[in-house]
Amino acid sequence: MNTVRQWKSDDSVVVVGGSGAVGRLIVDLLRGDGIPVMVVDVHDSSDAAAPVTVGNITAPDDRLASVLARAATVILAVPESVALAADLSAVQPEALVVETLSVKSGFARHVDATDRLGPTVGINPMFAPSLGMAGRPVAAVVHREGASVDAFLDRISRWGGRVVLLDAARHDRLAAATQALTHASVLAFGLALAELDLPFGDIAAVAPPPHATMLAVLARITGGEPEVYWDVQAGNPHAAEARAALRRATQTLNEAVDSGSEDRFARLLTEAESTLGGSGDRYRAVCAEMFGIVRGSSGNR
Repeated sequence: MNTVRQWKSDDSVVVVGGSGAVGRLIVDLLRGDGIPVMVVDVHDSSDAAAPVTVGNITAPDDRLASVLARAATVILAVPESVALAADLSAVQPEALVVETLSVKSGFARHVDATDRLGPTVGINPMFAPSLGMAGRPVAAVVHREGASVDAFLDRISRWGGRVVLLDAARHDRLAAATQALTHASVLAFGLALAELDLPFGDIAAVAPPPHATMLAVLARITGGEPEVYWDVQAGNPHAAEARAALRRATQTLNEAVDSGSEDRFARLLTEAESTLGGSGDRYRAVCAEMFGIVRGSSGNR
């Protein structure tokens, strides 16, 4: 007989770092389901509708320890340095622990080295929290199995998230390719554009859709929190490999153009397209749709 896994109505959740972007997303979704949520943060950013318990998870006082001891679920929406130093000794052995780190290997080793934690899972929303979860991928790494882990991942699916189960090592390699490499490429584009030193008004006036799209992504990244993008680059053990691949690819492109061989350049296009895994037509359609909403640009090159 199939049973639907769900939390009991009296389950309570503590979200440490619940005032941050990822923390707020999870808090809002849980409260929307009627789940009691206690937000814990080092700073008091509360209002009457959403009180915050001020506390330091790396050195919890008696009040915070009491909050942790009563929680059925503790969610760590904090940087890796804080998550690894968190004092969770007050958390009940049967309580679910959820981390939201962008790098999973370090926390996986931390869990392996302790017998204090019970069911534990890591999630990584692969999108800016402001976009909302519906229809978007959420990478998940199960550090320690348990029914509460399954229930939490089921809840993410009911929120509309697309759960992608990975082990910690594969998660970090994929994150290096999909996040570190992407961010590095966009930041390098911005730095190169700055070096060319052209008036932005002129650039904006003639920018074709691909360039305008790159400008939009550059604006989104540079308008975000530096520590988020720093963690992606500095915290992921595979990020340096991704940046090195980017440098080599740029050099390969330079060499192909400097050779004067159009055939050599065409082979690079074919090699680059091969990474799309046969989905070139699908992503060309996505690109056409994106460019259809980019206005104030001319041309399609």
